[in-house]
Amino acid sequence: MHARAVALLQLETDLRRAVSTLQMGSASREFQLRYQPIVSLETFTIVGFEALVRWHHPEKGWISPGDFIPVAEDTGLVIPLGQWVLAEACRQLREWQLEFPHSTLSVSVNLSTKQFAQPELIEQISQLLQHYQVEPHRLKIEITESAIMGNTESATALLEQLKALGLQLMIDDFGTGYSSLSYLHQFPIDMVKIDQSFVGRIGNDDAEDEGAEIVRAIVMLAHTLEMNVVAEGIETAEQVSQLKILKAEYGQGYFFAKPLSSEEAATLIKANFH
Repeated sequence: MHARAVALLQLETDLRRAVSTLQMGSASREFQLRYQPIVSLETFTIVGFEALVRWHHPEKGWISPGDFIPVAEDTGLVIPLGQWVLAEACRQLREWQLEFPHSTLSVSVNLSTKQFAQPELIEQISQLLQHYQVEPHRLKIEITESAIMGNTESATALLEQLKALGLQLMIDDFGTGYSSLSYLHQFPIDMVKIDQSFVGRIGNDDAEDEGAEIVRAIVMLAHTLEMNVVAEGIETAEQVSQLKILKAEYGQGYFFAKPLSSEEAATLIKANFH
């Protein structure tokens, strides 16, 4: 326990230092974004990317998001880190808008619960859209169910302000926060992302029927509320086939591509549109 506490403290110290580099030049920056394609299950064309933050420690190498994101959440460092992710995603989106003017690619960015609660959030995003001249509908904001369930009244008002900016809104990891089902129709959500824990059960022997039934229920609920569906964590052709039968519109996962650097993503976009 002592060793774990010391390691956690060291991780927090390193994270604070790394976040401070975001205010410096790019040469000293340790965080990078990776972009995982979101694909139409009907046409297999790329419709967008999810921006995912990665940390390359100068001595320890790549550190798993599963290790540093919870620490960032607990310490509040997720707020400056999240602001950088939003800005970098907007910068990249602008670059792709110019490079691929005929595409309608979007970029999705996750908002943490603490970011979502920031009073300056709307102003920050508005300024980024103006600064980078990003078409608002091409920026998608992903919010977990837990982020909007704390206070549904204030969450609804904030979501409506984000919608007023022209953004598209997504609920991430849908199906893991069952209490929100009765409130879902109140929120101005465009899309739900089915959690990979459910997608992973499809084609998984004993769990196959159960997984498919849960996904079917979520898809039907989303469509009833006029929302589209993205299935996360797709790893097999069988899962793709089943998800198409279940009428999920979009998919994301290692079956299509791992999270890519911006250069790798641009190569994929070129191959997709030429």
